[in-house]
Amino acid sequence: MLLTRPARSHPALRFLRRPKAALLASAVTVCLVAAGAPAEPLGVGDRIFPELGNPGYDVAAYDLAFTYPGSNDKPLKAVTTIDARLTDSLKRINLDFAHGTVDSVEVDGRRAAFTSAGEDLVVTPDHALPLGSVTRITVRHTSDPVAADGQDGGWVRTTDGLAMANQADAAHLVFPCNDHPSDKAMFTFHVTAPNGYTAVANGLPTGAVKAGGSTTWSYRSQHPMATELAQVSIGHSAVVRRTGPHGLPLRDVVPAADKKELEPWLAKTPDQIAWVESKIGPYPFETYGVLMAQASTGFELETQTLSLFEKDIFTEPAYPKWYIESVMVHELSHQWFGDSVSPRTWSDVWLNEGHATWYEALYAEEKADRPLQDRMKAAYGASDRWRAAGGPPAMPKPPAPGQKIGIFRPNIYDGAALVLFALRQEIGKDAFERLEKVWVQENRDTSVGTADFVRLASAIGGRDLTGFFQDWLYGEKTPPMPGHPDWKQVPPPAPSNPARKR
Repeated sequence: MLLTRPARSHPALRFLRRPKAALLASAVTVCLVAAGAPAEPLGVGDRIFPELGNPGYDVAAYDLAFTYPGSNDKPLKAVTTIDARLTDSLKRINLDFAHGTVDSVEVDGRRAAFTSAGEDLVVTPDHALPLGSVTRITVRHTSDPVAADGQDGGWVRTTDGLAMANQADAAHLVFPCNDHPSDKAMFTFHVTAPNGYTAVANGLPTGAVKAGGSTTWSYRSQHPMATELAQVSIGHSAVVRRTGPHGLPLRDVVPAADKKELEPWLAKTPDQIAWVESKIGPYPFETYGVLMAQASTGFELETQTLSLFEKDIFTEPAYPKWYIESVMVHELSHQWFGDSVSPRTWSDVWLNEGHATWYEALYAEEKADRPLQDRMKAAYGASDRWRAAGGPPAMPKPPAPGQKIGIFRPNIYDGAALVLFALRQEIGKDAFERLEKVWVQENRDTSVGTADFVRLASAIGGRDLTGFFQDWLYGEKTPPMPGHPDWKQVPPPAPSNPARKR
């Protein structure tokens, strides 16, 4: 997810074969709802966010249209169109949506009744929707960039406009959706803003049309995406283009006034992509770039094809060059781990952050002489404390109310990277490197879980590793490190700057 740092026209329907949110619904009873029964929030049974996502359908595509009023403290007008296939017979459809005013809802072109229940928008069409049918839901609504009390994430207000930070449980603060990473879908964006602004979103541009005093910018993804990875940037921005490995189109979005100053950092991306490709295989998407936002967020975020960064990380002299580059590689690595291969549940987030931290640390070792083993030994010394505070890597403790990013603790960053180090020690470097490549190749554009990783690791490692992973991923205490029996837990150091999310 976010890398924390020390403080200082409509798409064609495309139904993809992939794990679906409905696979999680074993904990949820889905049935035809009696007409007079009260609306209630639903969920797909996620342990961390129980009411996140909704059972009964699989989203194929989102078409999102936003109209920016020229001020980032006023609601945007929006139209969200959702194409979905029914995985159950439904009389009602629950969507996640919690921060905007709904003006109207249509289901298959006919007006539908709607109400709210918790953080759900509950839609009642004028006819039951049968199992296996394809439906289109159109919601006309507002999207409020000013956060309500107790809300965390969604729109980020920058000095000159807006950006998005929807991880982990916040896309539904921006638009109605099935807000769970197990239900990935195709995305199309249309962003209308006053002339003088530039709008950029995930995927590739499909046009920019001026009409009077405004311009509508359109973008479309070429791969399915989790809702938490959606990105829209609106600001007085420059779009810097270049070519990456194998002719990959790159585009960075930076404050126009800072383009020259930031160019040396932007120019590093092609080589960084080539470096990650040398470790785990071809880049999985149609484009990439860095979005440097003038905002104070406390984190960086791997939004798909356009990673979000605070601009100040690149201009603050307190951050050493090697560290900034490793942070860039962390978010880049997420394009494989977390974006292309997404977590099936939020308890599987260690697969995202552990791998991104691993390649961040490996890059620092190879490029800046910062030994990975030293970092892992330090992580081992703190691992029991991290587990006590945040839970084991694959069983993170739920966040405090109103602090959804609270699941992003050290146990799923360096603590999870430590599990990968132990695995490499256990099965050997060659098997480990093969595992990494096969994992991202076989699971591209899907949502998978910890059990899938355990099975593949066991197959490639040549033996059943269930017990190994049980101890390392779920144990209250950290197991002995293979090959390093001398590694011990160490007392906590003196207090330092708080960690940031990345």
